[in-house]
Amino acid sequence: MASRTPDPSATDAARLLRPGRWSLRTRLLVVLVSLLALVCLAVGLVTSVTLQHVLLGRLDAQLTSAGGRSSNAGGGDGDGSPPAGGGEPPYDHTGAGFLRAPGQAAGTLGARIAAGRVAAAILANDGELQTVPTAEAAALRTLPVDNRPHTREVRHRGDYRLLATQSPDGDVLITGLPLADLHATLYRLAAVEAAVAGLALIVAGVAGDAIVRRTLRPLRRVAATASQVSTLPLERGEVALAERVAAADTDQGTEVGQVGYALNRLLDHVSAALRARQASESRVRRFVADASHELRTPLAAIRGYAEVTRRTREAAPPDLAHAMARVESEAARMTALVEDLLLLARLDSGRPLEAAPVDLTRLVLDSVSDASAAGRDHQWRLNLPDEPVTVDGDGSRLHQVVANLLANARTHTPGGTTVTTTITIEEGAVVLEVSDNGPGIAATALPTVFERFARADSSRSRTTGSTGLGLAIVHAIVTAHHGSVDVVSQPGRTVFRVRLPAESGPQPEASRRSC
Repeated sequence: MASRTPDPSATDAARLLRPGRWSLRTRLLVVLVSLLALVCLAVGLVTSVTLQHVLLGRLDAQLTSAGGRSSNAGGGDGDGSPPAGGGEPPYDHTGAGFLRAPGQAAGTLGARIAAGRVAAAILANDGELQTVPTAEAAALRTLPVDNRPHTREVRHRGDYRLLATQSPDGDVLITGLPLADLHATLYRLAAVEAAVAGLALIVAGVAGDAIVRRTLRPLRRVAATASQVSTLPLERGEVALAERVAAADTDQGTEVGQVGYALNRLLDHVSAALRARQASESRVRRFVADASHELRTPLAAIRGYAEVTRRTREAAPPDLAHAMARVESEAARMTALVEDLLLLARLDSGRPLEAAPVDLTRLVLDSVSDASAAGRDHQWRLNLPDEPVTVDGDGSRLHQVVANLLANARTHTPGGTTVTTTITIEEGAVVLEVSDNGPGIAATALPTVFERFARADSSRSRTTGSTGLGLAIVHAIVTAHHGSVDVVSQPGRTVFRVRLPAESGPQPEASRRSC
């Protein structure tokens, strides 16, 4: 099943939904804008509530005046008859003729409640009374008669501020002023506040982003220094750790300066530790190289004297012959170990290798031929391109790489195992694979398989001795050729994969030959 490449936009969206993964700049900006939004909201609420209180107080004052005029003009019996004092009353059939009293504003609502019946009307702009249907005025029946303003909704006509008074004839006179203008004023204020707050948030966001970026610039420089150090190969060899945070970013009076100062001190300690480690490694390499070089002569002498005892005319006693044969065998094994240690010491010291075109195909053919002669109980297979494959490098060392991989497969797998050697071309690199269908390498041994004197005896059968340096030499030689080597293993399949830079020039394509 083909793997799917993550969508960067989806990844960014998921990150935005998780505040814990936000950058410091994003967090500061969100906090700044959020605080400003809360301040704008609080100011808007306080302003709106205060304005509403002021406007409502002013409307209540107007309502009280209108209610007084209604009381003075509404003393009749509600059916159009004149009041007891005589005069020319402004009554009509609506029952709310008191609205015609001088000074009443257009839009004023008036109602008379007599004998449980409600008669209501609204004073139009032209001075005429518009009758309010009884069904719409039903909410007025429950209005308390306490000479205090109350808010009620008149169906289909909006909210009104209402004042109920008791007339001398016992009827209840209700005077009301609409709240539409007050609400419209508050809505306009809310719209203006929202627009101003939105504009302020946008300006604050843009300006805040610029300020936060500028403020965090020293921190980014500190992070850049740490990133540069993280890319250095610190695991081995001589390391020149010259990267440091600039003096301008190490002012301990600021938080960023404290981080920069601490990072510089850490780098100083790391640099000192690396120098001490390099000095120790250099001493060890010199010792190993010198010891290996000095041991070659006595080992050669031991092997020579052992061979002399076999060339005498007189037959040696069986015990002596066996002892001398063992001496010669162990001397040869010791010589191989010393040669491996000397090679590793030279590679560790950075001694340059030869660089010449190497026919890797011919080299693999020769190595597999030698391996098949030494391991006749194994099955040896080749999978090579039809055309020769060449790489730049040291031919003798590359031959040692292939020979060690084949010897490793032969030594650590039982008889009858099939060992396949393959060469392929991948993206400008030559890939050499040595695979077998043996029992595999234990998972616990895989991380250390290329270390010196590493053993994996518990997972692979052994028929002969091993110094534990073969794969370490493979890794050192491949690394010296600017290549890489890795291994994957499971029961029934183990693959060592060597990747080397290809020689400049065209390389063969996919056509192959197998044997």
